[in-house]
Amino acid sequence: MKLIENEQQLEDVLSTPDRALCESMRHLDGDLLLIGAGGKMGPSLARLACRALDEAGTGRRVIVASIFDSDQTRNELERVGVDTISCDLQDSEQVKHVPKCRDVIYMAGRKFGSTGRPDLTWAINVLLPAVVLKHLRDSRIVAFSSGNIYPFLPPASGGASESDAPNPVGEYAQTCLGRERVFEYYSKENGTEVLLFRLNYAVDLRYGVLVDIARKVHGGQPVQLDVGHFNTIWQGDANSYALRCLEICQSPPRVLNVTGPDVISVRSAAAFFSSRFNREAILEGTESETALLSNASQCHQRFGPPSVKLEQLLEWVAHWIEIGGSNLNKPTHFEVKDGKY
Repeated sequence: MKLIENEQQLEDVLSTPDRALCESMRHLDGDLLLIGAGGKMGPSLARLACRALDEAGTGRRVIVASIFDSDQTRNELERVGVDTISCDLQDSEQVKHVPKCRDVIYMAGRKFGSTGRPDLTWAINVLLPAVVLKHLRDSRIVAFSSGNIYPFLPPASGGASESDAPNPVGEYAQTCLGRERVFEYYSKENGTEVLLFRLNYAVDLRYGVLVDIARKVHGGQPVQLDVGHFNTIWQGDANSYALRCLEICQSPPRVLNVTGPDVISVRSAAAFFSSRFNREAILEGTESETALLSNASQCHQRFGPPSVKLEQLLEWVAHWIEIGGSNLNKPTHFEVKDGKY
């Protein structure tokens, strides 16, 4: 793939569907509803879904119900044909006005700032889903979750599998498990079909673990080695997987890990960017014996491997930083091991 030179090209690459996704979108049962999709991944997922539905020739709409961080995000989505609804999802009266679509992607959640307002994090991640699930009991829902619900494991393990018992570290990770339990409860009680989408570290050049490491090397800042390994996946692939997962929702919920196939060393990633930028990588700390890692082999067996391989991601990130590409200024804090975000 060619290098990405600007945000317009980046958005185009992120929102270009492949044939498998277009075919999957033909099987939607009506319009597609995205809940809480005003954050980092939601807008690109909405654009991808809109293009896939158009290319599939279904005539179905993409609807986004969210608070929206900015009018700019909402306006940009509407310009590409996405219908938007401004909605406080914690308000059951407002949620009543959200259309009851059969197919739903649930993305609402809170991570950063959790240490300062743990009560708000619990409310958004655990209480809010109940409001939505009461309204959308007859939907099939792909619910975004996180690999943070797993324990830290040695890199040689290959990461946690879907059958491993949760052991979340810190209150944010606990709320992620709490959100899953709420979905599990309503799925079992009401027969709502659900897939719990346990995602580990998407990257879209404006944010992500690789971006964090590359920017530190480029800026002469130290790279922490305490959490010495990680997984990552191109955001376009993560979004495509999420949409295709609508096919396999079930009650009780199905669980699926979503990330790339590689266990990546922070040290080796820093060395790559050091070589590309011709700048010394400043490394601090010592790699611990464990890290937050997921095994996504079930996802890759079902839907195929990610279209963008690690080598391509590294090149894209390096080039993006070299040309002064924009940054969302939302670091992943992948080096955090105590769960305090």
